[in-house]
Amino acid sequence: MNIYVGNLSWSTTEDELRQEFEAHGQVTSSSIIMDKVTGKSRGFGFVEMANDAEGKAAIEALNGKELGGRALRINEARPRADGNGRPPRRDY
Repeated sequence: MNIYVGNLSWSTTEDELRQEFEAHGQVTSSSIIMDKVTGKSRGFGFVEMANDAEGKAAIEALNGKELGGRALRINEARPRADGNGRPPRRDY
């Protein structure tokens, strides 16, 4: 199960994020999305858990919990749309 984690503190590390979720089950990956220009956190990330039941339990337990001084916003990640949300470019 892929889980979206929003409202992260800019100082939160991937290890801290992983540790929060490992208390609720097996974490297969964790990542914090970084700005390409500044190299700083964009304030959100994703955690992938091996088991859907554990993922749902983690969402229930951690949504609204404070981490790094900020209340986390957690829900099941939506599938990424193809492209960047803009219509395809046409080269004539």
